[in-house]
Amino acid sequence: MPPLVHDIILTRQQCAAWIIFWRKHAAMPNPARYIVEARNLTKQFGEFVAVRNISFHLLRGECLGLLGPNGAGKTSTIRMLYGFSPMTGGTLRVFGIDMRTGWRAIRFGIGVCQQENNLDPDLTVLQNLEVFARYFDIPTKSAREKADRLLRFIALENRKNDKVTTLSGGMMRRVVLARALINDPELLILDEPTTGLDPQSRHQVWERLEELRSRGLSILLTTHNMDEAERLCDRLIIMDHGRILVQGKPSQLIREYAGRDVVEVVEPSPEFRSHVKSLNLMHDNLDHRIIIYGQEGDRIFEKMTGEYCRDNCIRRMATLEDVFLRLTGRELRE
Repeated sequence: MPPLVHDIILTRQQCAAWIIFWRKHAAMPNPARYIVEARNLTKQFGEFVAVRNISFHLLRGECLGLLGPNGAGKTSTIRMLYGFSPMTGGTLRVFGIDMRTGWRAIRFGIGVCQQENNLDPDLTVLQNLEVFARYFDIPTKSAREKADRLLRFIALENRKNDKVTTLSGGMMRRVVLARALINDPELLILDEPTTGLDPQSRHQVWERLEELRSRGLSILLTTHNMDEAERLCDRLIIMDHGRILVQGKPSQLIREYAGRDVVEVVEPSPEFRSHVKSLNLMHDNLDHRIIIYGQEGDRIFEKMTGEYCRDNCIRRMATLEDVFLRLTGRELRE
């Protein structure tokens, strides 16, 4: 590891030089190398502990999803990952660099797409990208070439001279994504990238992210959209109250915590509730519904639904949302 990454005060040129070194080194066969490695990561605000001793890793070329209800600690976690918020405890290495001592070098290799559309309203679409490129000491000519290429990638090259205030919400989100890619990052951090978008705009963003993932870009994604997480993520972390509850592939988590088939029964009779309990089936017993989780070919499950389930039943496939609600609860969060 070059000595400069252990120096807290680095010039922009040194940071850029280290990222070039990292990219060359990362291309060498080394399956054990992590883009992100967190051990016992903790974040505390006064007496409030937002993140409690969590450990996880992100592989090169992987899309890792971070899920959880409001207040679970997701945003606090990712803010530590790009050096915005200092950690309270534990260790965090990004690109193999210790965040405590090499955060400036780390920032040169990260692209961040935040929740807010924090584009400069006084500038055009193209100018927003070119000005942002200056933070990474990208020469003017190269910045223009990168910006033009990225605008073609997000299909907004015909709007590059328009003020960002004239764009729709979906277009603005795509510009924020393009801006996050201006420095050719090794890691892209997305904090709820499609919140508030209509279905068409959301799918456009998903398609761009899928293309980036296919190119080998490492992505860390936080989202409340379960379809988004299941479609884009190779692995998921579900957390609540600052702790990690489970980690795994989306399909694996669905099988383990929700089975394959789900039956929802509206206004079930007391006898039906007792019968489900006696069969020892995986289920959620709610006020006006009972939700039963079963496996394909489960004869007891098939028999139970056939005898007791008539007009007031809905049968469907298990989803990631079932897993999320079973693990984090159904109560509203402030």
